[in-house]
Order: sequence, then structure tokens, then C-alpha cells
Amino acid sequence: MDVNLEETTHFAHFVLLIFLVGYSAIVIEELIKLNKAAIALLMAVGCWTILFLEPADSVTRHLYILTFQMFKVSQVVFFLIGALTIVEIINAHKGFQVIIKRLIMRSKRKLLWTTGLMTFFLSSVLDNLTTTIVMVSLINKLLNDREERLMLGGAIVIAANAGGTWTPIGDVSTTLLWIYGQVTSFAILYNLFFPSIIGVAASLLWIGYKFKGEINNDDEEIRSIRSIKIEPGGTLVLIIGICSLIFVPFFKLLTNLPPFMGMMFGLGVMWVVTDVLHYKFKERHHLQVVSILPKVDISVILFYLGILLSINSLESAGLLKKLSEWFNLHISSPNFIPVLIGLASSVLDNVSLVAATIGMYGLEPFHTDSFFWLAVAYCAGTGGSILIIGSAAGVALMAIEKATFMWYAKKMTFPALITFFVGLVSYFLLNQLTASLLV
Repeated sequence: MDVNLEETTHFAHFVLLIFLVGYSAIVIEELIKLNKAAIALLMAVGCWTILFLEPADSVTRHLYILTFQMFKVSQVVFFLIGALTIVEIINAHKGFQVIIKRLIMRSKRKLLWTTGLMTFFLSSVLDNLTTTIVMVSLINKLLNDREERLMLGGAIVIAANAGGTWTPIGDVSTTLLWIYGQVTSFAILYNLFFPSIIGVAASLLWIGYKFKGEINNDDEEIRSIRSIKIEPGGTLVLIIGICSLIFVPFFKLLTNLPPFMGMMFGLGVMWVVTDVLHYKFKERHHLQVVSILPKVDISVILFYLGILLSINSLESAGLLKKLSEWFNLHISSPNFIPVLIGLASSVLDNVSLVAATIGMYGLEPFHTDSFFWLAVAYCAGTGGSILIIGSAAGVALMAIEKATFMWYAKKMTFPALITFFVGLVSYFLLNQLTASLLV
């Protein structure tokens, strides 16, 4: 069935109204005390209900459009289910506790750099939220001074968001671009690794001027940290879990199957390994996947389901096409759009912004692995660090360490802007250098 998904519908303004009301409620979630996942689901159902009431079209056409959009969204949902489950399996085995023993040191500046770089690389295979929770929880045991913990926590947020930009599995927004075909795994790694790490290094240098001296932990505290018990098979599960995540892009390259199939393969391997490790021991039942599955944060998955379906309803109503035409008319250079997306992601959810951008432009004006899409991946990821509410990592810091909006704006917004612009300039210069060498 041949349908035009970009044709503006008669009820498009009602769809837009529901979306704006719903998204505003998500932004002020902390004030109204309503879970953003619930709001996102209601928003998605409301938008699509309006589309199905469109008098000019048949139910058959509506069902075709919804089926087409749901096919795209379901790939992301299944990918997230697999990734979050693998991370939860590692967490249940206390595999991440292996990392803390590498962080026992006296120098604050050395701890800053070690933690920042470890976060940067860890978030390239885990999501930035999980990485931030793990690393902030670890430094909580290493530092007694709250201000020092906040400074290090802010650096972790910046490093986690930057680390998620240079691999296709490091951030949901980047994963979205990869699954929908805007970028390939090799191109994003090749083009964004150096800008990302240069940006993080620049911000760590800035933070390091104020974060210096020695950590005042006594020997008893150090012994208690070193004595943390890892569950049986915890180290093995950590290694297999990270390898499973890293293998996903290679699985897609080898088989041409959608990325979520590679993630499900990794989850299947983890499931078999943990069953073999623990089935003989009744006291280890809590380490088997059937016991771990209820602990997976389904609300995160449902939130992204609602957001993506809502964005797709805007695309199906023809609104995103209209918005792209407005941008093309009023913005002289399309390469400035990624910068706007990055700055906007300091307040709005970067996944929503990236999904909307994909719906607006597709692959017609900007081909796969173009400067535009790679810049969107970088800006959307690092822009979320500018304000503490701009990313899940920042919200996690608020929850764990009770960091305030004003404290973060005063202490961490400037280092985050350093990462954003230094990395962006580095990417531009690297792109220009590559282009000149190819001529």
C-alpha cells in the first residue's frame, strides 16, 4: 500500500496540541509528581487517536501508517529490553564492584582523571544513566566531603554523556540514529571518538584546577572498600556482559540483521551462562535471569515507547515536514541545526529531539554518515550535560547526591560547554582535514 506519511492531516493541530501539553508535563515531572512514562504513554495514545479520527482517510490507511511506525519503534524497544537486562544481570552479580578497587588512590586530581576516563569508556558500551549510577555510587564510598563528591559527580555526568556519543550503543539517541540508518557503527566511531575524548579532556583540565589535594580516607575505610564481596561468577559475568554489548555492532555487520537481534543474542548467551553457573545451587536463585527480570526498569522502556510513538504521530500528521521546511527557509546553514539540537537538549530530552530530526529530514537531504547526522549524534549527547536536567545522567546525580539545579549551573555548566564546543570544533576540523586529504 503506497501512502504519503508526510501529508498534513486536517486534525494535525489537535495532534500538536496534545503533544505540547504532554511534553510540557514531562518536563515539569518533578513539580507535578506524575511519572513521565505514564504521561508519555497517554500522550502517544492521544495523538494516534486523533489521527484515527481523521475523516478524509480510511481505517486501513491509518492501520498501515501505525504498523509502519510501530515497526521502527519496536526495534528500539527490543534493543533497550536486551541492553537493560544485560546490565541488570551484571549488577545483580555485583560485577561493577570490580571497578571500585581500581579507584582507591590518594590524589584527588588522579582520581578525577581516572574516574572521568573510566566513565567515558564504560558509557560507550553501557547507557549513560547506568554508568553514572554505578560511578557516582562508587565515589560515594571513596569521598567523605560532599562538595568533593558533587564536583566528581558533575565530571562523571559530563564524561558519561560524551562517552555515549561515539559508539552506536552508548546513548539511546545515538542508537536511534544507528537503527534508523542515519549513521553506521564504523563512521560514528571513526569520526566522533577523538572529538569526544578531546572535549572531555578539556573539561577535566578545567575541573582539575579546583579539584586537587589528597583524599583523607583512613586505612579502615580503604580495607572496607577492598573487602566488598562479589557474587559467584561476578567477574566472568561482567566480562561476558560487556563483550556481548560490544559484539552487537559486529553482529549487524556480519549478518545484516537489525541491531536488536544482536542484543537478543547477547542476552541469550548471558542467560545460558548464568543458568549453567547457578542451577545447582538453591541459594543462588537470585542470580538467575528469571529472578533478575522483575528488577529491570520497565518504566524507562515504556517512556521511550511513548515518546517515539508520539514523535512518529507528528511525522504521520505531516507536522515534522512542515517544521523542516520552516528551518530550511529561516536557517541559512543546515549544519547549524545540530548546534541548536545540542543546546535544546540541555532542557529537553535528547531522544525526542533526535527522533523529531529523523522524522523531519530522513535520508533525502542528508545521506547516511553525512556531517549533519554525525554532528547531531555528538551535539545531542554532549548538550545534555549543559544543565543537570538535560540528561538522565544529570537527574541521577540529583537523586543520589541531592545536587541542585543552581549548584550544577554554577559549577558544571561551563565545563560542559567546554566539552560541547571543543569537541564540536574538533569534529569540524577533523572533517575538513579528512575532506582535504581525499581531494
